[in-house]
Amino acid sequence: MDGWSDNEIKGKILHKLTRAGKFEASHTAIENLQKGFPKDFIGRVKDLVRDLKKEGILMPKKTNYGEQVSVNLAMKEKVLKYIEIFLKK
Repeated sequence: MDGWSDNEIKGKILHKLTRAGKFEASHTAIENLQKGFPKDFIGRVKDLVRDLKKEGILMPKKTNYGEQVSVNLAMKEKVLKYIEIFLKK
């Protein structure tokens, strides 16, 4: 996975969430988003999840067992753009 750009990693994260149907009310733990990446990518994935939340693409949900996220359907075009970048990899 060396040589991956931030946008490619964001695309992989969003691809994973959309395949699992994690939209709006359906959410998953942030820790699950790190699965499938090499151990040395974990910090970078956490940073990029934070960036996706700032962009409004991921919606955070606070729970008593930790923070969860889901894909914001209102940002569909940006989500598809990132996924397309990932799939071209």
